[in-house]
Amino acid sequence: MTLLELFCAVDDFCQDFAPCWAQYQLPGQAKRRRKPQLSLSEMMTIVIQFHQQGYRCFKRYYIEHVAMHWRDEFPQLVSYNRFVELMPRLIIPLMTYLHCHRGQCTGISFMDSTPLKVCDNHRISSHKVFGDLARRGRTSMGWFFGFKLHLVINERGDILAFQLTPGNVDDRTPVPQLARQLFGKLFADKGYISQQLAQSLLDHDIQLITRLRKNMKNRLIPLADAMLLRKRALIETVNDQLKNISQIEHSRHRSVDNFVVNLLAGLIAYMHQPKKPSLHVDRAALPSLVV
Repeated sequence: MTLLELFCAVDDFCQDFAPCWAQYQLPGQAKRRRKPQLSLSEMMTIVIQFHQQGYRCFKRYYIEHVAMHWRDEFPQLVSYNRFVELMPRLIIPLMTYLHCHRGQCTGISFMDSTPLKVCDNHRISSHKVFGDLARRGRTSMGWFFGFKLHLVINERGDILAFQLTPGNVDDRTPVPQLARQLFGKLFADKGYISQQLAQSLLDHDIQLITRLRKNMKNRLIPLADAMLLRKRALIETVNDQLKNISQIEHSRHRSVDNFVVNLLAGLIAYMHQPKKPSLHVDRAALPSLVV
């Protein structure tokens, strides 16, 4: 998506969102804030476009790319320090934009979690930015300090739901909330095995399908389900793109608010990718697959 296309999409959203948002603000809240030179849609466009430009450092992107090459597109551009001060104002608009542009459930969904490290393990004891929020967690790759991003996608690679939790939260804990608007079949790894969870989801017309642990008895499942379960690596590809292309994980954050802005903007940038990891599933065959 080009800069102009992204700005038009964001600006159309802001035209409807900004008046509604103003109605729910506390009396006098808007008056206490100095109106920034950059509009809300311009700031949202800049933070989202960062994740599509290949930069790893937002400061370098802003100074060397935005300030040098996009002066004509953003004539009221502010200094980098001022822009960082304004970034916390984008949390609610970005969250709403992400919610409005998420994918549609087709009856085939994939679920997984991925760690978001906020510092190197050797610096855990001295880390202060996320000291009260981040927690130690463990994955198949080892221990980490930070958060977990729980993600649900459909077979087209579209994000259906997500949730951020401390790193020590069990993967199964946020599943009921993530699956509130799902139906059909939900494929996950062994970390989601739970008879109680499976029954709870089944009561809401959602079938949880996972691989079996070595100490569990074998069971027969339909061939279509077995083939789709083998394609569960699709969501791992999405997690890899979110980290290595959209840059949602790094250890340079100095503010919790800006960490959230970076995460939301990265998810939105992924949603606007022209090509996402996907499965070639016949649309006509979907009803028979989700039964």
